[in-house]
Amino acid sequence: MAITEIRPAAAAGATTADTLTVRDDRTGRTYVLPIEHGAIKATDLHAIRSSDEDEGLFTYDPGFMATAAVKSGVTYIDGERGILRYRGYPIEELAERCGFLEVAYLLLHGELPTRDELVGWTYEITHHTFIHENVKKYIDGFHHDAHPMGMLMSTVAALSTFYPEAKRIGDAPLRRRQIARLIAKMPTIAAFAHRHAVGLPYAYPDNDLSYAGNFLNMMWKTTELKYRPDPVLERALEVLFILHADHEQNCSTSAVRVVGSSRADPYSAVASGVGALYGPLHGGANEQVLRMLEEIGSVDRVPEHIARVKRGELRLMGFGHRVYKSYDPRAKLIKKVADQVFAVTGRNPLLDVALELERIALEDEYFVGHKLYPNVDFYSGLIYQAMGFAVEMFPVLFAIGRTPGWLAQWEEGLLDGEQKIARPRQLYIGPPERHLPPA
Repeated sequence: MAITEIRPAAAAGATTADTLTVRDDRTGRTYVLPIEHGAIKATDLHAIRSSDEDEGLFTYDPGFMATAAVKSGVTYIDGERGILRYRGYPIEELAERCGFLEVAYLLLHGELPTRDELVGWTYEITHHTFIHENVKKYIDGFHHDAHPMGMLMSTVAALSTFYPEAKRIGDAPLRRRQIARLIAKMPTIAAFAHRHAVGLPYAYPDNDLSYAGNFLNMMWKTTELKYRPDPVLERALEVLFILHADHEQNCSTSAVRVVGSSRADPYSAVASGVGALYGPLHGGANEQVLRMLEEIGSVDRVPEHIARVKRGELRLMGFGHRVYKSYDPRAKLIKKVADQVFAVTGRNPLLDVALELERIALEDEYFVGHKLYPNVDFYSGLIYQAMGFAVEMFPVLFAIGRTPGWLAQWEEGLLDGEQKIARPRQLYIGPPERHLPPA
């Protein structure tokens, strides 16, 4: 249904269900705009003009606070009720009963794998974990104190030169091969980046281990002939990967989709997602939580910190979310994981600070009124630290888990016939036409 223009005399009673009637007070004209999936098309507003010379009406939405740029069937979020679903499945069920590769398959294929499909999928991922020896040399070229996230971003982008056939994105079997390669090689590159940064020799993949177990092997193996990951920590890491696997159109996913809209190869698109995740407002949030807890230091200093937050002197890191206006469902699940991890590693003394901070904040009308509840980053940093990961590795771990979601979103955008190359409009606020003075 197209936009309908109604002249002033005929405006009354002209609307129908699933439409929005807009009156332009500049001209007195009324327009009926169709509503689909709870949204109107911005291009319909663009057809509203005050004169023939007018470019048409635009929407101005910094940060895309209320603008849907895509239609997606991957992830559903209801921020008011604290709901997160992958392909319709509640995150709570997936985190409790599924493995990470099952969830990755679900995101990419739309359905959970059968037993045979899971065996084949796991085999495919497992036998793409090794990286070309020249990729290892590429990592060797970084300075010893290079940030692991920078190494990850650069190396993922460089993979497009190792697999030039990846540019043939219209070839479905080739496209799926690159997807499997990326999911398989992200933990290898991440672990190699860490070991390069700390000066340890690389530990190669062990295809006898699970996806999460193999990553722990490549991170921590030293002199033992066979690395045996602790099953509790292995499962905890897998659950964290699942919780981070996708989260709708966030900053990094949007970056992947925007780059993908130019028909770039998946390595380049995912590298852009890593770059977006590198920013402290996105992938670095759990590090900021950890630093806040370390700054507070002890339980008795929590009330003082809360008071400073309410006075506007500080921000309460790990609380609040752009989407969730109630308790982040992932935060509830991570809190359970934390108890399991600390039972193995020993209790992190900062946990008591975190629990007291959460208790006071959830009872304080200021935070409840502002809908500031713990998010996924509030406990994840404590878990990563207890497992031995340096804070520089926190966003890298995020990127490993998010890779299947990025790729599912990238492919969905590629196959969406309505999508075009991303090209946002602007509202020009600079000077009007002017000319150089005479020489």
